[in-house]
Amino acid sequence: MVEIDETLVRTLVAAQFPRWAHLPVTAVTRQGWDNRTFRLGGELLVRLPSAEGYAPGIAKEDHCLPILARHLPLPVPEPVATGAPGAGYPYPWSVRRWLPGDTLAAARGLDRAAVARDLGGLLAALRRVPSAGGPAAGRHSAFRGCHPSVYGDEVEQALAVLGGRVDTAACRAVWARALTSAWPDAPVWFHGDVSAGNLLVADGRLAAVIDFGQCGVGDPACDLVPAWTWCVGAERAVFRDAVGLPADAWRRASGWALWKALVSLAPGPHEEQARALAAVLDDPVAE
Repeated sequence: MVEIDETLVRTLVAAQFPRWAHLPVTAVTRQGWDNRTFRLGGELLVRLPSAEGYAPGIAKEDHCLPILARHLPLPVPEPVATGAPGAGYPYPWSVRRWLPGDTLAAARGLDRAAVARDLGGLLAALRRVPSAGGPAAGRHSAFRGCHPSVYGDEVEQALAVLGGRVDTAACRAVWARALTSAWPDAPVWFHGDVSAGNLLVADGRLAAVIDFGQCGVGDPACDLVPAWTWCVGAERAVFRDAVGLPADAWRRASGWALWKALVSLAPGPHEEQARALAAVLDDPVAE
């Protein structure tokens, strides 16, 4: 991991984009793992990969975001400039337009049913974006957009570690159902990391989507995981109806949610993923 702080960002901006050198640099409160983000004045942000494995995502986002922005009903980050390695920082980095709003994870006073409906509608719109030229799912997307069986070995290893701490038989049943189908159509766009930290809300409604570092074209089932990680009770039905995908996609989606929960719980307690696992086992959405 590279040490990334406000001083480094100021140095990089001053050297490569002197027209912005006078703007203040401030780290955002909630940082992701793959990239570090800093406000640059009031209208811009700087996004820097935290390690070598995340660096290719900058070029991918710079290519994909303008394509997606033309077709989606909500804003996505707009690339403004791409920086080069410098000042001891070894990776390319990006300057984007700042999108206002709180993350879904931190927001209060939500119209949760409306957010579930809006998110489902956004994912449906994402599938309709022309996929020509989109990056095929694979290693760059952490295999999101591929078949969930790509992580079968990790599921088995996690179940062996967890033993009696989870309902192994129920987990295996969900996993088995997830493997009984595959995406039958041409590859479509997926986001790859539809987490509450990558969704922005304003005035109680979904306002923007960020962090497309794992996006690509393939099977969209991986994007349905919020049904269990964020939706509660009847919100899942609202989300499901807005997404507009058949039952087999939801079975694969439950496999994605199960995998993430198990590999997160195997090293030790993880409250958020424990709730997600309970939700998957209690309500798989589609039998």
